[in-house]
Amino acid sequence: MQSFPFIPMLLSALFITAENTNPPNTPTAPTEYHTAPFIPATTSSAAVFSAVTATTTPRTPPVTSIDFSPTPSEATAEALPTTTLPQHMTSSTDILTQTTNSTSTNPPITSILSTFAPLETTSITHTPTTDSTPSPSTIPSTTYSIPGTSPPLETTSITHTPTTNSTTSITPPTTNSTLGTSPPIENTSITYTPTTTPPTTTPTTQPPLVCLNGLLQDGVCLCPDEWTGVTCSVANLCNEATVEGFEFPQTVIGWSAYSSQTCENTTNNADISKASTRCLYNNGRPEFDRIQKIECQITLENIQVNVTGSLDAVETEQLASSTQILTSRPEWLTASNITSAAQIVNTILSDSVNITEGTAVAAVTTISQLLTADPQQFPNESNAFGRLTQNLETFSANPNNNFSLVVQPRLVVLATQVPTAQTAGIQFSALSGTSNNFTTSRIQLKTNMSEISDTEIPSDVQIFIRLPDQIHKNSNISVGFVLYENDLLFESKAFKTSLNTRRMVISGTLGNVKAEHVTLRFIPMNVSNKSLHDFACVFWDYSLNDWSTVGCSKANLLTGSLQCTCNHTTNFAVLMSFREDHKYAESLTVFSIVGCTLSILGLILTVIFQIITRKSRKSAPTILLVNICVCMTMFYFLFLFGIEKPNKGNSTVSEKNVMLLSDRHQDSDKGACTALTALMQYFLLATFTWNTLYAVHIFILIRKTLSGPPSGVLLVSLVTGWGLPAVVVAISLGVAYRVDNPLGYRREEFCWLQALNQDGKFDFGKPIFWGFLLPVAVMLLLNTAVLIYFGFATCKKDPLLNSTKNTSMRKRFLSSFSLGVLLGLTWVLGYLVLSTEGTTNCIFSILFCVCNTTQGLQIFILFTVRTAYFRKTFFSAANSVSS
Repeated sequence: MQSFPFIPMLLSALFITAENTNPPNTPTAPTEYHTAPFIPATTSSAAVFSAVTATTTPRTPPVTSIDFSPTPSEATAEALPTTTLPQHMTSSTDILTQTTNSTSTNPPITSILSTFAPLETTSITHTPTTDSTPSPSTIPSTTYSIPGTSPPLETTSITHTPTTNSTTSITPPTTNSTLGTSPPIENTSITYTPTTTPPTTTPTTQPPLVCLNGLLQDGVCLCPDEWTGVTCSVANLCNEATVEGFEFPQTVIGWSAYSSQTCENTTNNADISKASTRCLYNNGRPEFDRIQKIECQITLENIQVNVTGSLDAVETEQLASSTQILTSRPEWLTASNITSAAQIVNTILSDSVNITEGTAVAAVTTISQLLTADPQQFPNESNAFGRLTQNLETFSANPNNNFSLVVQPRLVVLATQVPTAQTAGIQFSALSGTSNNFTTSRIQLKTNMSEISDTEIPSDVQIFIRLPDQIHKNSNISVGFVLYENDLLFESKAFKTSLNTRRMVISGTLGNVKAEHVTLRFIPMNVSNKSLHDFACVFWDYSLNDWSTVGCSKANLLTGSLQCTCNHTTNFAVLMSFREDHKYAESLTVFSIVGCTLSILGLILTVIFQIITRKSRKSAPTILLVNICVCMTMFYFLFLFGIEKPNKGNSTVSEKNVMLLSDRHQDSDKGACTALTALMQYFLLATFTWNTLYAVHIFILIRKTLSGPPSGVLLVSLVTGWGLPAVVVAISLGVAYRVDNPLGYRREEFCWLQALNQDGKFDFGKPIFWGFLLPVAVMLLLNTAVLIYFGFATCKKDPLLNSTKNTSMRKRFLSSFSLGVLLGLTWVLGYLVLSTEGTTNCIFSILFCVCNTTQGLQIFILFTVRTAYFRKTFFSAANSVSS
C-alpha cells in the first residue's frame, strides 16, 4: 500500500466510510520526603498529620506539606519540640510535629512521624589521635526512610581515626542487610591511604523506576486505588474480614464497606446490607472500624420525617448511618430516593451542634453515593441540591468540626485550621491515579505556600488560596475544601452536554474571611476521538443557579494544565468543549498527481479530437462521449485541487474567558469545502449518468441496427445527463446539510460526502450511501448487463470464419474492453474493496487505484490513439517535423 499513496485518499474520499528506587542504604537525593498515615478521628481511632519538608536545604518561607498516606509501620520521635494543632484536632489526637536539629543553625527541620520503615540510627564517630586516643565525639544521627520497605537496615558505625602514619581505617558493620533480601556482609577491614592524586568521581546511574502495581507515566508511578507508595508496592486496603458476625469485602482505606448479609425478607429494602463499617488505619495496620446496623423496615421516607432538630447526637448519627446504607446501591436509586436522601443530609448538616464524626462521615458518604447514581434519575431544578452544596461548603469551614478529612470515591471533604502568622497561602491537591476515584493516599495539603506549585505526582485538580494581607496575624483561620468527582449536583441550563463528559467541582472556603486571590489547575479530560477546543473558568452562581465567569480568568495557556484565577471563593469548575480528532488526509503524492494529470490531458485531447472529427460519424455517439469526457475532466480537476480540506481545523484555545454552550464544538461552515463536495458529487454522478446513457445507446443500436435510435433520444439524454445528478445533489444538501452542522453532509478530514456516525462506524443513513453508492451501484449493474449483451452480440457473428479468426477475436476483445472502460466498470473494484479484508482487499485496492487514476488516459488511448484518422494525422505531422 505504501507504493500507491493514491489508494487511501481515493478510497477514503469516495468509498471508505466504512519499583526499583535508589539503593536503600545509599540515598542520593539531598532532600528526603516522607509521608505519614492520615487517620480521621473516630471514637476508637486517631488521625495523624505528618509534616513534610526538606531535611537539608532551608527554604523561605518553610512549607508544611500534609500527605494523607497510609503506612505499614509507625516510628516514634523522642525529645522533639511539638507544634500543637487547634483544639478541635488535638482532641482527636491529630498530631503535626516539627523537629529541630540542635546542632544546626538552619531553620527548623520537620521530622517524620509514623513513616514506612526507618533506617536504624547511623553513628559516625570521629576520634583524632596522635600518641594517645582521646574520647570519641559522636555526630548527631540522621534518620532516613525508604518508602515501601519493611525490614530496617542494621546499625552502621563508621570510625575515622587519623594516626601518625596517615592511614585511615574504615570498619564496616558486622552485618549489613539490604531490605532483608541478601545475606549480611562479613566484618571486613578496609585500609585507605590518602595520596596527592585528586579523587575521581564516578557518576552514579539511576536505575529505572519499576511500578510494581501501577502505571509508569512521565517518570512517576500512578497507583490504583488499592496500592500506594513510590512504586505502588504498599497495600492501601483492608482485606476481607468478619466483624461482629458480619462479612465485609476488601475495601480501600478511608472508604465505607457494606456487609454481605442483606435484608432479604423485606419488601422495601431487599438486598440492602444490614451493616456498614469503614476501613481505617488503626494500631499500625489497616482494619475495619466499628460497625453501624440498620433496621430492615426503615425507609428513606421514614428517615426524612424523623430527622428534626430535636434529636440528640446519637439519634442523628443512627439516622445518618441508615441513610448511608439505604443509598449504598446507587444504581437502584430513583428520583424520589435521591431527593429524599439529599433533603435528609441537608437537615443533618444544618444542625452543626449534634454532628459527630460518625455523622459527618455518613453524610459525606451518602453524597458520594448519590454522585454515582444514574444521571437520568436526577430530578431537574431541585432546590435540595443547591442547598446541599451550600451546606457542605459552609460545613467544611466550620471551626467547631470534630473531623479533619473524609475521603469517599466521589467526594472529599477536608477541614482544618492553620495559623495565620505562619501561612501565606494554602494549596490543596488531588493526585492522579489509574481510576477516577478519590483515595486518602492521593489527597495532599500544603500550607505556607506563596503560589501554586507542581506536585511530584501529577494532580487531577489543585486549588491555591492566598490569605488576605489585612488578616490578623496572631490567630487561626478555618479552611475547608470540598471536591466533587462530577457535577451532577450542579445542573446547568446554559451548558449542554452530549459527550458524557464529567467536570470536577472544587470549593475552597476561609471561614468568615474573604479571599481575594484563588488559583486553580485542572487536567484536561480525555475524550475518545476528541481533542480539546476551548475551556472556560467558571463558578457556581447561586443567584443564577448556573455557572458564571464573573471574577475568573484564564492563565498560563501554554502549560499542559488548564489554569484559572478568581477573586473570590466558592464552587469552581472548568467547562471544556471538544472537537472531533480528525485524521486529515495526507497530501496527494507524485503517483496520484501524475496519474490524474495524464487523465486530464488525455480527456481534453479526446474532446478536441471528437469535435474535429464529428462529421465522420453520427452526432449522438459524439455528444455522449464528449459529455462523459467533460464530466470526468471536471471531477479529476476538483479531486486534484479540492479534496484536501482548505481550512484544516487547527484550533487554539481562546484567551478570553467566555461561557461555553456545549461540550461538543462544531465549526460553522465557511462554504468552500461544502461547495467542493457538492461539485465533486455532481460531476461524478454526471459521469456515471452519461456512461449509462451511452450504454443505453449501444443497446438500442444492437437491437435496431437498421432503424437506429428513435427521434428525441438526444434531447432526453441531455436533460437526464445533466439534470438527474443535480436532483440527487439537491436532495442530499436539503436533507443532510445545516450551516451550523455541515458535517451531516460532508466529512471534516477532506471534502467529500459524510459516511460515518459519531462512533466512527459506517452509517447507511449518511449521504455517502443513498447519495452516491446506491445510485452508482444501480448504474454499474445496468452498464455491466449491457457490456455482457454487447459481448454476446459481437461474438456470435461469423463464428466459422477461420482465416481471420485471430484478428476478429482481438478486435472484438478490444471493442468490449474499450466499452467497459468507457462505462466506468472499473469502479466495481471499489465495492469489492469495501467487502473484502486482508490480502484480497490489498489487491483490489491496488487495482482500483491503478485503473481509476488512469481511466482518462485509457479512454484517450482506446478512443483516440487507436483510430485510423488520428494515426494518419500523427504520422503525417511526425514526418513533416522530421523532414
